[in-house]
Amino acid sequence: MASLLRTLSVHALKAVRRVPLAHRLVHAVAERMAETRWGARYIRSVLEPAALSYGEYLAWVARYDTLSDADRAAIRAHVRRMAKKPRISVVMPVYTASPELIGEAIASVQAQLYPNWELCIADDASPGEAVWAALQKHAAADARIKVVRRAVNGNICAATNTALELATGEFVALMDHDDILPERALYEVAALLQDHPDADLIYSDEDKIDARGRRYEPHFKAAWNPELILAQNYVSHLGVYRRSLLSAVGGLREGFEGSQDFDLALRVSERTTPQHIHHIPWVLYHWRQEGGPETFSQAYMDRCADAARRAVAEHLARIGQTRVEVENQADAPGWIEVRRAPPEPKPRVSVIVPTRDRADLLARCAEGVLSGTDYGPLELIVVDNGSVEPQTAALFEQLRTDPRVRVLPAPGPFNYSALNNLAAAEATGEVLVLLNNDIEVTDAGWLSALVAQAVRPNVGAAGARLLFPDGRVQHAGVVVGVGGAAGHLGYGQPGDTGGYYKHLKTARNVTAVTAACLAIRKAVWDEVGGLDADRLAVAFNDVDLCLKLRARGYDVVWTPHAELVHHESATRGDDRSPAEQARFDAELAALRDRWGKALDDDPFYSPLFDRSRSDHHLASPPRRTPPWQAG
Repeated sequence: MASLLRTLSVHALKAVRRVPLAHRLVHAVAERMAETRWGARYIRSVLEPAALSYGEYLAWVARYDTLSDADRAAIRAHVRRMAKKPRISVVMPVYTASPELIGEAIASVQAQLYPNWELCIADDASPGEAVWAALQKHAAADARIKVVRRAVNGNICAATNTALELATGEFVALMDHDDILPERALYEVAALLQDHPDADLIYSDEDKIDARGRRYEPHFKAAWNPELILAQNYVSHLGVYRRSLLSAVGGLREGFEGSQDFDLALRVSERTTPQHIHHIPWVLYHWRQEGGPETFSQAYMDRCADAARRAVAEHLARIGQTRVEVENQADAPGWIEVRRAPPEPKPRVSVIVPTRDRADLLARCAEGVLSGTDYGPLELIVVDNGSVEPQTAALFEQLRTDPRVRVLPAPGPFNYSALNNLAAAEATGEVLVLLNNDIEVTDAGWLSALVAQAVRPNVGAAGARLLFPDGRVQHAGVVVGVGGAAGHLGYGQPGDTGGYYKHLKTARNVTAVTAACLAIRKAVWDEVGGLDADRLAVAFNDVDLCLKLRARGYDVVWTPHAELVHHESATRGDDRSPAEQARFDAELAALRDRWGKALDDDPFYSPLFDRSRSDHHLASPPRRTPPWQAG
């Protein structure tokens, strides 16, 4: 029934969006509903096409995330074979939770299939004696459980730090007093450490659990993403840290209650490198949302949101990233929005637009660049690939009256890579922007947002948020491996929704961005040799470029702060002729020949998602082999 209701609501919302007055009324009602837990969960399921209903997720869990006795025996056998069995200290602050919920949390640790753990609990001076008596009883029954009672109540940071003082393990796992660890959780951490003993920070996927013990709202995460972590604390649960690093940063910082683990993850990331941060793509933590007293973050949302904003702002200041504005997102205060500004003086930008006739498209694109953009200095290089229509010739003459415009003749068969390479060689800008002639500028700040990302030393290329004329998403980053090669994330989804955990409206590291609008420093372009005009004349040249950049250690960033409209392929039409299909197949083969397995596993798109689509739909079966079966 819940799944049917959600489906009907999704279709109804599509109709409502076409009527502005009705949309405003529905939005007002939704805002009131969102103030309740059930309402917020229902609204998210409607707004995010990839969200799973209770039933859908529970069916997936029953089929793929329920251990058998044979699985447990294989896990225990794997543990016996492990060359090293590092101790993991589970650290748990406790305050005023019911002894029953605390008991369930403790029992989930005791049920771990990996035996080398200790549980370090600090009671933050809970009123009365019930909590402390229960903790003492648990400690007396299991020598691996250590408890301490604080003399005065502090806060979650102070209590966690007190519990940390009890820890002796090489690694520390943070756990709340009413949450649940699945029995494989610490085993999965230990299994990862067999291959990556130098790991400093490990995090897993997570979901939520209700008062009846039912799991819902899973968060399937991706590899370490330095841009995304500025918007949301996706490390969260289960977070496991090298204890020496926790000591080095001084534990949790008081004053950041409610976002203390966000602040911790950012500070620890400054003491290590991405190569030492690892993600386990499986749900290893069940976050209780109902059935107990409100958590600090639920009761004091404004303070938590401010703590998150301060954590990000201070992190950026410590790592020397200036000219940034850090604010809470208006529609989701717990999320952070980082807006970057280009340096001063602003670098010169060369905007490259290949074209063949279609003067109507080019005129609109050029007008947007020259008059609808608030950035300067810039030049517009129009690459004429054999235009023959009188209207186009007249437009060229008109454009040439602007000293910022050059028209480069480039007759011959269409070769997108060659056209851009030609223009890049002639460009005078420090930053190149590849731009399709069917792009429409709708926001004057688009180029500033792109340049602000592209000039960062670690960034190789930056891409924009592109929408279809009807407002649907055309491009929010490229996922490799989708459809056999690559696909656009969120393609065709409503542009007014955030998508899966707001990824369609949040700046992120991605594997690739489309060359329909791509910014890159000219020096970096030259370093990697530009686009491949020999083997990738039309398709996949942008994916290849971005993979070359990443192979050189550069990041690729997608930003929603550069938003434009893309009248996709309006010039050339669809590739449907036999000759075009043969060319496409040859270029796909060339891409696969060059990058091989790198196309199969996008680090920024969970291996648990279906590779036949790019909308965060769960794969069935999962593409991940559990470690006890990996040999």
